[in-house]
Amino acid sequence: MKRNPWVLAVAAAFAIVLVITSMNTPGAVDPAEYTPAVYSTALALLPPVIAIVLALITKEVYSSLFVGIIAGALLYANGNVELAVNTLFFNEDGGMIYKLADSWNVGILVFLVVLGILVALMNKVGGSAAFGQWASTHIKTPVGAPFAPTLLGVLIFDDDYFHCLTVGSVMRPVTDRHNVSRAKLAYLIDATAAPVCIIAPISSWAAAVTSSVPEDSSINGFTMFLRTIPYNYYAILTLVMILFLSLTGVDYGPMRTHEQNALQGDLFTTAARPYGELDEERTLPHGAVIDLVLPVVVLIAACVFGMVYTGGIFDGESFIDAFAGCDASQGLVIGSFITLLVTFVFYMWRGVMSFEDFAACVPDGFKAMVAPILILTMAWTLSGMTGLLGAKYFVASIVDGSAFALRAVLPMVIFIVAVFLAFATGTSWGTFAILIPIVCKVFPSGELLVISIAACLAGAVCGDHCSPISDTTIMASAGAHSDHVNHVSTQLPYALTAAAVSFVAYGIAGFVQNTVICLAVAVALELAVLFAIRARVGQD
Repeated sequence: MKRNPWVLAVAAAFAIVLVITSMNTPGAVDPAEYTPAVYSTALALLPPVIAIVLALITKEVYSSLFVGIIAGALLYANGNVELAVNTLFFNEDGGMIYKLADSWNVGILVFLVVLGILVALMNKVGGSAAFGQWASTHIKTPVGAPFAPTLLGVLIFDDDYFHCLTVGSVMRPVTDRHNVSRAKLAYLIDATAAPVCIIAPISSWAAAVTSSVPEDSSINGFTMFLRTIPYNYYAILTLVMILFLSLTGVDYGPMRTHEQNALQGDLFTTAARPYGELDEERTLPHGAVIDLVLPVVVLIAACVFGMVYTGGIFDGESFIDAFAGCDASQGLVIGSFITLLVTFVFYMWRGVMSFEDFAACVPDGFKAMVAPILILTMAWTLSGMTGLLGAKYFVASIVDGSAFALRAVLPMVIFIVAVFLAFATGTSWGTFAILIPIVCKVFPSGELLVISIAACLAGAVCGDHCSPISDTTIMASAGAHSDHVNHVSTQLPYALTAAAVSFVAYGIAGFVQNTVICLAVAVALELAVLFAIRARVGQD
């Protein structure tokens, strides 16, 4: 059996670290009475950096995340192995057990499982296959196959988790029949998730941004969010890039290899098939398009209902206020269970499925979601370790200390810092929740306040989009049934292209401070870069 030298090197390094730290074990300590030696320093960002680098090198995400978690626990424990083990599993602010006990996290996992069951049901009755056949007769051009998931992705803007799994479930049959690689589908899902939600006024993201703006700010939180939309360059330029790639058929970087292989019938390129069983079309003979369309429509309506219900719409709140104040996790669970019940009754009424077939799909759907559940659990734990080490305060101090000396270029600084923080922690919401109050303190009012907050939001989405430990990135892989490392490596060049243009655009916006001119320049720069890439790719 061939041995992977990277795996051996990681194992040896881990063993050495464990021996060294074991020699520095003074016994049990009270976590409430001490601070880690690396608290709020650059080393606080080491665990996610370790996990990300290992994942990209070894192509193995589970062990990479776990090594990063262990590194974080050891750093937090100051070399105390006993405390490190207790921290890893039982720390109330970051331990794995408490992350799994968190009601919001559990709600997302339950939603994942129910979505897996729904997908298994739709495959079993033949709804996915029937929809794919119908789509193949209506979507006949190379442009239509990638454009269809993009359009659906833009229409489902209320929540990124719901978006990723729904778009993937509906569009996999379409893109498969038109030989679009799973990595490309995962990119289309991911690029229309957070980038769309962050510029949609009615979304869970709008609510999160609104709540992050201090109450004593010169502008109302929701008004601030609306004003940042035309300055949110990364989100807008990502959508411009998707349209350009779809219309021209251009691909570059690792994605080009995946797309070329897909044209030859290989949708995956690599041997990894994390959702192989769910991809098999073991269907019953009477499937129809309605068997997929109705559950998806009910799912959308039921999840919106679930969200506004948790936001208090029956207690007198308006639809917008109820949506802004909703519990997305709880609402998605309510909506998915309503959909599961309606789907069961509908399939029974149509006579396309027996109760035994329905029961068999329950474990199949659960098994299909084991991979994203494992990755999400470890990603949440790694984020908890990073939080225990005070990484966010280290980054915040950098921005706060240099802001007054860099007022004109602050949007560029904010964007880069937000990208790095979101990439390292895997969370957009946590990033802008940290940085927005700082920006409001530096700029009490004026156009630079709006531009800088927009730069914060754009950077948070960009870092989250690039990060292999981001829950949205993980969900996009799950929705497309793509190997997670393949998804991250293939979308990274696209994300970095939009990020580079956004960085330059924020430099211009800091001086020009005109919404229309700055947006026009940003789009023009993006198109110029993409046409240059197209010319270069055409020469290869």
